[in-house]
Amino acid sequence: MSQSEITFFQRFEADILLGKKTITIRDESEKDYVPNSVVQVSTYEEGRWFCELKIQSVNAIKFSELSDFHATQENMTLSELKDIIQDIYPNIEKLYVISYEFIG
Repeated sequence: MSQSEITFFQRFEADILLGKKTITIRDESEKDYVPNSVVQVSTYEEGRWFCELKIQSVNAIKFSELSDFHATQENMTLSELKDIIQDIYPNIEKLYVISYEFIG
């Protein structure tokens, strides 16, 4: 079943709106986004809508394969990215890179 909504922690809102954050890395429960679909975006904490994104791709990746390239797309360092993912998805190796474009 495809997803039509996605949430982000509030701390990422500005980077998304400025186009500095162009991917999100999620676990298996959030892998069912369809390329070229438009999703409604809201804050995880409050459920406050703040934009729409167009999904570009969804690709499986192992935690150990995360690179500086992914960190740049997340607008952070690789060590920051790995720390955040470990906090959210402890001990999960199989992840999904969801690439998106800010559309409004």
